[in-house]
Amino acid sequence: MKRTKKERQQLLIETIKNNPFITDEELSIQFSVSVQTIRLDRLELSIPELRERIKHVASKSFEDELQSLSIHEVIGEMVDIELDKRAISIFDVKLEHIFKRNQIARGHHLFAQANSLAVAVIKDELALTVKSNLSFVKPVKLGDRVIAKAIVTLKDQEKNRTFVEVISTVENEIVFEGQFEMYRTNEPSKGDTK
Repeated sequence: MKRTKKERQQLLIETIKNNPFITDEELSIQFSVSVQTIRLDRLELSIPELRERIKHVASKSFEDELQSLSIHEVIGEMVDIELDKRAISIFDVKLEHIFKRNQIARGHHLFAQANSLAVAVIKDELALTVKSNLSFVKPVKLGDRVIAKAIVTLKDQEKNRTFVEVISTVENEIVFEGQFEMYRTNEPSKGDTK
């Protein structure tokens, strides 16, 4: 059963609210309409294009929140962070990130995005990677948008360690997973233990 324009537009608003990083192409597939129809719907609803939505989400000043590094040292674009809990960054794969012969992203870029996010999420002036366990699950290609999500999974106050899991996806498919053991100089506050 085909949706009415009004129904589709209401669902479009809800979908973008739940996932501001969804592309027009993904929306056109989800709603079984052309990309042009999605763009016209967004225009009518005053919903900005993806790049503007990302900038809006990232407009919060993360520079003031980050303690372990500068916002400019995070690989990719930081879009969300709650120190000692979680963080999200977006990395667009461009020509300078790929092997020319097969258009596949070089692994050190995916690692750098994940590692810098694991450092950024730590609420400390000094956070260093002690060790990591990595899995490159699926190749990432030119033009892909990699969304990395870091979650603090454990804090060991005795050893001044924080454990961070980072999962990177492209179009909701996992492409990279990493578990990072991070050294920190200070102890998390008492209510922060997990």
